[in-house]
Amino acid sequence: MSAADDTHEVFNQSPPFAGVNLFHSDPGLGALVEGLPRAVIERLAGLGEAVGSRESFELGRLANVSPPVLRTHDPTGVRIDVVEFNPAYHALMRRSVAAGLHASVWDATGPEASVRTVARAAGLYMTAQVECGHICPMTMTSASVAALAHAPDLASVWLPKIRTRHYDSSNRRFPEKKGVTIGMGMTEKQGGSDVAANITRAEDARDGTFRITGHKWFLSAPMSDAFLVLAQAREGLTCFLVPRFLPDGKRNGVRYMRLKDKLGNRSNATAEAEFDRATGFLVGEIGRGVPAILDMVTLTRLDCAIASAGLMRVALAEAVHHVRHRKAFGEALFEQPLMTRVLADMALDALAAAALTFRLAESYDRAADDPAEAAFARLMTPAVKYWVSKIAPALVAEAMECLGGNGYVEESRLPRIYREVPVNAIWEGAGNIMALDVMRVLRRSSEPLESVLASIEDSLGSAAKSTLNIIRAAAAVALADEGSARILTEQLALTVAAAALRRRFPSVIADAFFETRMSKPWRTTYGMLDSRFDSRAFINFVFPAV
Repeated sequence: MSAADDTHEVFNQSPPFAGVNLFHSDPGLGALVEGLPRAVIERLAGLGEAVGSRESFELGRLANVSPPVLRTHDPTGVRIDVVEFNPAYHALMRRSVAAGLHASVWDATGPEASVRTVARAAGLYMTAQVECGHICPMTMTSASVAALAHAPDLASVWLPKIRTRHYDSSNRRFPEKKGVTIGMGMTEKQGGSDVAANITRAEDARDGTFRITGHKWFLSAPMSDAFLVLAQAREGLTCFLVPRFLPDGKRNGVRYMRLKDKLGNRSNATAEAEFDRATGFLVGEIGRGVPAILDMVTLTRLDCAIASAGLMRVALAEAVHHVRHRKAFGEALFEQPLMTRVLADMALDALAAAALTFRLAESYDRAADDPAEAAFARLMTPAVKYWVSKIAPALVAEAMECLGGNGYVEESRLPRIYREVPVNAIWEGAGNIMALDVMRVLRRSSEPLESVLASIEDSLGSAAKSTLNIIRAAAAVALADEGSARILTEQLALTVAAAALRRRFPSVIADAFFETRMSKPWRTTYGMLDSRFDSRAFINFVFPAV
């Protein structure tokens, strides 16, 4: 064998980022769940160990390199409409269902009952760092329970199977299954977010059911056991539960035309579907479909923000891990001031996104007993989804740049993360829809805005008065000029994020965030911290070496 055939030693390459407990290695997450019951903390630590394993990250890779495939017919020509997934996808689903990500907010008991949304948010935040596609059915199944509350008879039948911790991927009617998931079909070709433009029809069958005929441009998670669907009844837009199988075991009239070829979220199937007199069960009042799904949509938007925050966390963790192991120009990248300031600046956004989403989750847990928290949740849900999902792509792109060429090739996880992050800004309402929802809340009442301002006043210290006056002025302008609604939406998110940072973390972190995000509007890229802030200390605090 010649010397040229010898394997050359590989050096100055960072080892893979895997085999790390995503709970214990994240002091920020620890601070955000501080005070949760010990049993919940222990369970989160166990989940962090499982999802951060090398095997888990490999499942995430495999589920995305082999996307789902639609089989419309069996070998004999019988219509089956089955979507086949990589086994890795099913493995991810089993673990997340076992962890209760699809239903835990609806069956938490004891001390966990008062913190159920925060506890689930922590699990979802860690899981998103490994693989986001399978989170779609977790989110929709969990959120669907809010819609089913408008149909108690249906809920009594479906909830026992939703609440189980068993993932059952078998293709059969739900009474025969150990557990079920729920999907969603709202948008149509001509309408998109404007669901009032839907033309799918619902005809009263006079037997307690309706016959649904039409199409859905995006049918999420098509192998779910049932779908919440909007269709036009004679009385107006109405919500229905459409199962895949009828009680007698026959397939319902839902036909899959093709699967979407998506930019990201590739492990998860999204179908175009046609409904041919499919049987649907009424959810809520006839003609009032939007109110029936409103609570569901709110919960899905929270999950969009949580997942985006998780993706930001793991992208930045990859970057920090790399610069600690990589040398350039004679020293470790981590020792070079420009690199540390970029990473510290990114860490401020990642930590703020997490703090903001967990503050929103807290308001969900408190809303039933505190009208001010309920008002906070109404106003801040669209604002939080708007800001967190908007900043995620830029942060992931910067993290990719920290790795250089290694971050750009498909062997790295960062290209998959980069393709994944835009979906959370689009799904359940793009940016303009979020801004319009902020305005709808403000037009109904001034109470939500005052509740938000009161919740942050104590946290901001000397900056509170001028900042709150700016927000009030921005709200007045937006009410008169709807075109400025994005300005108000972002200011709300930034201000509450700064307050959330100050509540949970050392004041210097909130100070740095406030100064660089709210005092200098010219800032458009990362690396804008000056020498007054200890960049290395920021990074080591948020990402301790493991």
